[in-house]
Amino acid sequence: MNTEATDAQQIPEGFRMDAKGRLVPEEQIKEIDQIRDELVLSIIDRACELRDQLRDFKSDVFSEIEAFVQTSAQEYDVQIGGKKGNIQLVSFCGKYKVVRAIQERITFDERLQAAKALIDECLREWTADARPELAAIVQDAFRVDQAGNIRTGEVLSLRRRFDINDKRWLKAMDAISDAVQVTGSKSYIRIYERVGSTDQYRPISLDIAGV
Repeated sequence: MNTEATDAQQIPEGFRMDAKGRLVPEEQIKEIDQIRDELVLSIIDRACELRDQLRDFKSDVFSEIEAFVQTSAQEYDVQIGGKKGNIQLVSFCGKYKVVRAIQERITFDERLQAAKALIDECLREWTADARPELAAIVQDAFRVDQAGNIRTGEVLSLRRRFDINDKRWLKAMDAISDAVQVTGSKSYIRIYERVGSTDQYRPISLDIAGV
């Protein structure tokens, strides 16, 4: 099997290696165990081939979309730099569309703690005047996820959610903005087809679970 090529070179003919790394003569292995082993390795080989095809497909699609964007920009004598930004391409018939999405990974630096301290100061004063719902919303925004990470979307939403003119609150919102650090990005390709004669699109799944 291709998947086991490296190991196969180290395993003498007529033997198989078990899960503990021991060499076992094939005549001592039950037939059903050998059939199971061959089935699993066959599936793994085919899965690896599909994985490699998907990797090549993704790389090709990104390159082709980027080349098209530059070709389209040349009509207006402009040069578009970099690969950032979401692009949506729709077929002439309108039945299909391809979306290139770039999602940035955002974290916060130490200034988030300063923002939290300012917000806590505001809340201590405001909750004394019966505004516990605001405190609950803000405290929830700073709650970490299961991995122990600050939920960036919730923290950033505080800037949009409330119209508060308290100078401490405004300073805290500035601190949140300053604390934002873009640590990287991840690119996605999403492909859709239109549902019948409606204006709704459904994804063309490239995920085994969704096929």
